[in-house]
Amino acid sequence: GKRVVLVDDSIVRGTTSLKIVQMMRDAGAAEVHLRVASPPTRHSCFYGVDTPERTKLLAAKLDLGGMTDFIHADSLAFVSIDGLYKALGEAHRADIHPRYCDACFTGDYPTTLTDQDEMQPVDQFALLEERVG
Repeated sequence: GKRVVLVDDSIVRGTTSLKIVQMMRDAGAAEVHLRVASPPTRHSCFYGVDTPERTKLLAAKLDLGGMTDFIHADSLAFVSIDGLYKALGEAHRADIHPRYCDACFTGDYPTTLTDQDEMQPVDQFALLEERVG
């Protein structure tokens, strides 16, 4: 009958969070609250982090209430983008020229993906490879 607060680094698809929340409930937790140490992942990464296409990202499909319901938590909260920058020693995120790549959170990619509407995310990776011959 305890109240449990879980902390995770991120939520991508939401499937792991759903399982962990259910495990806490199965163990007898009366309430399960989840806190996430990053902003919601709403956009795919084309620069090396293995994220699925946008249609599979939980935060791209649902608002905070919908995500909370999906994982069956009593509450859910994320660090804001400015909160993430403050944790890195910055005053806030510079909107025009951000100091770090945060495209998975903001959709503000550091390079133009001119064909992103025409290609699937897997095809985007080919744009980053060096072509030989």
